[in-house]
Amino acid sequence: MCGIVGVLSQHQAAPLLVDALKKLEYRGYDSAGIAIINNGTIKSKRALGKLIELNDILVYEPLIGKSGIGHTRWATHGAPSVKNAHPHSTGKVSVVHNGIIENYKELKAELCNLGYKFKSETDTETIVALCSHYLETGCSKKEAAVKTISQLKGAFAFCLLFEGEEDLLIAARKGSPLVIGHGDKEMFVGSDAIALSAMTNKITYLEEGDYAFITRNSIEIFNANNITTQRKIEKIDLETTNPGKAGHKHFMSKEIAEQPTVLRNTISHYLNQAENTVNLKEKNVSFEDVDRIIMIACGTAFYACQVAKYWMEKISNIPVEIDIASEFRYREPPISNKTLAIFVSQSGETADTLAALRYCKEKAKRILSIVNVPTSSISRESDISFPIMAGTEIGVASTKAFTSQLLTLATLCISAGMEKNLLKKEEQVKLVQDLIKLPNLITTALLLESEISKIAKKISFYTDVLFMGRGALYPIALEGALKLKEISYIHAEGYASGELKHGPIALIDENIPVIVFAPFDALFDKTISNMQEVLARNGQVILITDAKGSRSVGQDVKDKIIMPSFDSIFAPIIYAIPAQLLAYHAAIAKGTDVDQPRNLAKSVTVE
Repeated sequence: MCGIVGVLSQHQAAPLLVDALKKLEYRGYDSAGIAIINNGTIKSKRALGKLIELNDILVYEPLIGKSGIGHTRWATHGAPSVKNAHPHSTGKVSVVHNGIIENYKELKAELCNLGYKFKSETDTETIVALCSHYLETGCSKKEAAVKTISQLKGAFAFCLLFEGEEDLLIAARKGSPLVIGHGDKEMFVGSDAIALSAMTNKITYLEEGDYAFITRNSIEIFNANNITTQRKIEKIDLETTNPGKAGHKHFMSKEIAEQPTVLRNTISHYLNQAENTVNLKEKNVSFEDVDRIIMIACGTAFYACQVAKYWMEKISNIPVEIDIASEFRYREPPISNKTLAIFVSQSGETADTLAALRYCKEKAKRILSIVNVPTSSISRESDISFPIMAGTEIGVASTKAFTSQLLTLATLCISAGMEKNLLKKEEQVKLVQDLIKLPNLITTALLLESEISKIAKKISFYTDVLFMGRGALYPIALEGALKLKEISYIHAEGYASGELKHGPIALIDENIPVIVFAPFDALFDKTISNMQEVLARNGQVILITDAKGSRSVGQDVKDKIIMPSFDSIFAPIIYAIPAQLLAYHAAIAKGTDVDQPRNLAKSVTVE
C-alpha cells in the first residue's frame, strides 16, 4: 500500500525520489518523506498530505546527496502526521517500510528497557531502533540488518540507509512486494516497477523471504534460509509503466473509456474468433477430476467472482464457493485434492489473497490465478496464471480491471463446460460470439455518459443510495454500491432484489434513491415486482434496463438508463458500465478526489 523508493545514483537523489514517489501516488497515501545521505550524514524531510507539500519544503530546504530513500505512507499504526511519516531514523539508521510488524509491541518494550526513546506511534520505528541496537553491540551494518530481519514477524518490505555508507542499501521483503532496478553504475529499490520506470527498464523481483545488499555496482541476494541466491533480471515495457491521462480529467475516466480496447485485447488472447472457441491450451487448464471450485478475492475482485459463480455453475455444473480472502484464511476450511482454487487480484499482491493462496497451496488440486500483473507474487506462486490484459490501472476504484476479470472468468467457464461435454456446439458458439460482441456493446453504453452524468448529479445530493439486482446482476448491484461509496463518499448498499422485503425496505422513503439493474431477461418480471414495492413507498427509482424492459415498465419510473439489448448471461459485463459512470459523475459533482479517494489504497499489501 505504501510506496518505497531507494536510489544509489550518479545524480542528485532528491528529485529522483520525488519523481518516483509520484508514480506511486495511485496506491493511496497520507504523508510522504525522503532521507538523503551526504558526506556520511543522513538528513530527512517529511510532510503531511500530498507530495506537493513535501516538494514545497524541498524547494526552500533542499537535501543534497546522491543516495537516499523515499516513502509515501498509508496509515496503519498511528494517525497521519509528520512524526509518523517515513523515513524513520534511530542512531545511524534510517528506514522506509511497507507492511505491518506484528510483534512490534514486544520489540518496543524490550528496546525501551534498553533505554531507547520512541518518537512516533508506528510499528516501523522498531525496525531502525532494533538495527541501531545491534550496531551498538558491535555488529557490522550487514550483520545488524540480518539480525533485525530475523526478529521481525508479520508482512513487510523495507529499505535501510546507513550513516557513513553512501554506497549501500539493504532491502528485505516478506509478504510485501519489492523490486530492484539495475542502472549504469546505479541501483534502485522500489515497491513497484512503475516507480523505477523513469530510471531503468531492468528489474529484479525479490522473492518471498529475500533480502539484498545493494551497491552501485553489485547486488547480493539471500533467500529466506540465508543462502546466497540468483534472481533473474527482467526487462519491463516502459510504455505500459508510464500511463498518461490521454486528455481525460482523471485516470478513472480514461480507464472507463479504455474498456472496449482492453476487452478486445483479452478476447484476442483467450478466444479463437475464427473458430468460435476458447483457446486455453497453452495454459494446460483441465477440469478433469475437479468436483468443486473455490474462488477467493477481495473488494471488486470478489464481486467478479460472485458473478462468475452464476456462470460456472450454469455452464459447467461444477459447484462453486466464493469467499472473501481475509475471512477464508482464518476460517481454515477443508480443501480436498479435487478442489480447484481460483484467486483473483488486480495487483497480484493483495496480502489477504496471497495468504489464502498459500493456505491452499499444498491442499488443492491446482492453484489458478487471474491477475493484471503477470510478474506479481500471486501469479508467480500459482500453478497457472491468467493475465487479464487490462494494462496499468491507476485509479483506485477498479473499472477496466473488473470487466477484464469478468471476461477472463467467462472464458474459463466456457472452457469448463466444453470439457465436461455440457455445452452443445451451437451453445458454445453463441457464448463465444456473445463475448466477442462485448467491446461494441460497451462502446454503445459509453455513449450514454452525458445522460448518466445528469442522473448522477441528482444522486450527489443524497446521503444514502440502494442498489438492486437479481441473479448475476446482484453482484453488479454490490459493485455499483462499492464504487459510489469509494469515490463519492455517499453511503450505498447493494441488495438482491428479492431480499429487499426481508428488512432493507424499512429504509425506503422519498429520500432514498434506488438503482435497479433489470435487463429484459428471465428474471425481469421478478425484479420489476420488487421495484414496484419500492415505488409504492415513494422510493426514487433509477431503472437501468434495455429497450424491451423500458417499454414493459412504461412511465412508472422517472429516471431510466436504456442500455443496448444483449440477450446473454454475460450481460453483467455491460451493466458494470453505468455503475462506474454513476459513481464517477456523482464524485465529480461532489468535488471529491476521484483517482485517490480518502483512506483508500490501490494495492492493499497489509491485512
